[in-house]
Amino acid sequence: MSFKIIIPARYASTRLPGKPLLDIAGKPMIQHVYERAKESLASEVIIATDDERIAQVAKAFGADVCMTRSDHISGTDRLAEV
Repeated sequence: MSFKIIIPARYASTRLPGKPLLDIAGKPMIQHVYERAKESLASEVIIATDDERIAQVAKAFGADVCMTRSDHISGTDRLAEV
């Protein structure tokens, strides 16, 4: 059985802006999340974001990125666009 993982990543969080790019043990948080998702053996792992900074960082470590609209109210809405 194959499955895909879509990771919503937003820079403009109200509680902790820039959270996906925060450095944790030498890597941005989004990279840690992506690497754990890849360990699941999903057929595809995609990072969905509306922020070019996140997209650039994700592409630099080899992630597939889907640019989404910036008007989504929730991460679930962002997933639905992909």
